[in-house]
Amino acid sequence: MYIYDSVKKTKLPFEPIKEGEVSIYVCGPTVYDDAHLGHARSSLAFDLLSRTLKALGYKVTMAKNFTDIDDKIIKKVEETGKSMEEITSFYIERYLEEMQALGVQRADLEPKATESLHAIESMIQKLVDKDCAYIANSGDVYFDTSKDPHYGEISHRVAEDEDALSRVEHTDEKRNPKDFALWKACKGNDDICFDAPFSSGRPGWHIECSAMIEKYFKGSSQYSIDIHGGGADLLFPHHENEAAQSRCVTGHELAKYWMHNGFVQINGEKMSKSLGNSFFLKDALKVYDGEILRYYLNSVHYRNDFNFNEEDLLTAKKRLDKLYRLKKRVSPGKGSVVNKAFKKALLDAMSDDLNISIALAAIDEMVANTNDALDANPKNKALKKETLANIEFIDTLLGFGSKEPFTYFQIGVDEALKEKIETLLAERTTAKKAKNFERSDAIRDELIAMGISIMDTADGTVWEKA
Repeated sequence: MYIYDSVKKTKLPFEPIKEGEVSIYVCGPTVYDDAHLGHARSSLAFDLLSRTLKALGYKVTMAKNFTDIDDKIIKKVEETGKSMEEITSFYIERYLEEMQALGVQRADLEPKATESLHAIESMIQKLVDKDCAYIANSGDVYFDTSKDPHYGEISHRVAEDEDALSRVEHTDEKRNPKDFALWKACKGNDDICFDAPFSSGRPGWHIECSAMIEKYFKGSSQYSIDIHGGGADLLFPHHENEAAQSRCVTGHELAKYWMHNGFVQINGEKMSKSLGNSFFLKDALKVYDGEILRYYLNSVHYRNDFNFNEEDLLTAKKRLDKLYRLKKRVSPGKGSVVNKAFKKALLDAMSDDLNISIALAAIDEMVANTNDALDANPKNKALKKETLANIEFIDTLLGFGSKEPFTYFQIGVDEALKEKIETLLAERTTAKKAKNFERSDAIRDELIAMGISIMDTADGTVWEKA
């Protein structure tokens, strides 16, 4: 397995801290609003990573946190009059439902900031005791970046990047412009605060991830975890700051490997709420099936920026359609054993820093070759069973192909039309039993005119959108 390390900026052979086991921490959402396509892209990228490592035989433990205390959440509380717990619980549940719709497997650990306050306070106190952090007169606690000689080695650009520095909040209480808040003291009686030795307040954003990692993972004398992941926008300041504070507390590096997925753009424009073009996942799922979205969003290598547009999505769906048409051709039945060469081709591709393009090309080739073989020998039962096993492995590794094929080809038909189709099919069945073939043929013609094709099987009549 080779993965691209964002810090070293090269592909490296993956060698876990503990043989046979992998620890992964992925930065999850701040739960004050609905998830957008950027959240989906990140979740899908690291879902592919986890699935690949598991397929290679590793025992994987993945954590994905929820930031459930933050200035944006507090603003939502003020705007809505709802409690912080009401808001965060709602958006966590919505997020998990939408990720499930995309076929994203649940993380093994899903820590929340509000449930990790003791660990956060403990880490901050250690930093203060080591003189790596200082308590301001206001009660805010800041990390002193000058105390970490390696600060800037994660993003490689902090020292000289004025634009990056401008993203760090400035205050007269800071010793250094690059210093960042570990703890924010209460600003008024209506503020949401928690008691701590330094002051009544709440944790800064960066400290929660470091504290959670130390709380849930044992690590080694060199690293706390194997892989730390997230979107490319988190490289600075979030991951830079995480690495610094963890380094000063533990005396070793936070992660052995750092992985980052690219941005999502809509028709070429970087997705940003400030630009007014954020594409909520809930809206996409109203129009497109989750499996089709998954296939499309994963069709571009995770490190590359993704340009979301409907034309490309429909092209991707046609590619997925071919897999399901093959599945329909070899169904029903049970899979036997995955073709060794096919399995190796997929694993080799995904072991090369999740090279999805090569993996999808291998699937296309398998589909084409199998169709050719079935054209030559339509009754090849062994091939049909092997093909079903191949598709089952695709689902295990890449997360698509699990649907019953006729159900898949009903995607996009609304409930009212489905009800009308089922009513017509029931009437057709009655007509056939009564040997009223003129009526049954008329119903078939009516369905065809509606864009619906039907097939009579031993288990009854099935239909799909033509």
